[in-house]
Amino acid sequence: MIYLTKEQLVLIHSLVINETGGSHGIRDPHPILSLEHSPRQSVFGRELYPTPFLKAAVYAREIITTHPFVDGNKRTAMTAATVFLEHNGYQFTAQRREIARFALKIIEKKLNLEAIAAWLEQHAKKS
Repeated sequence: MIYLTKEQLVLIHSLVINETGGSHGIRDPHPILSLEHSPRQSVFGRELYPTPFLKAAVYAREIITTHPFVDGNKRTAMTAATVFLEHNGYQFTAQRREIARFALKIIEKKLNLEAIAAWLEQHAKKS
């Protein structure tokens, strides 16, 4: 499994802001540092997030809910989740508007990781 580093997460944010507009900058570095390890956690020798979709959901939910960046957290969150899936052999098929609506739904409905993972899986196919 290929995980995203803190440097890659910051780069993803920078690229998202360059492409779609907004302000660059990190508001709180701690969630970014945490995300370097969160998706790969295990408990008693078992992965806490055993599927690539649950791992991708961790990136999406944590960035959206902790707001580590000055701007563009939802866009960065969804991009990080899709980049993670692409690095691990999946092609993401959802359209930009659909992704934006889902990012808002994560906040509005306070979606859990399983619901986020299910949506990501519905919109991904093995490369």
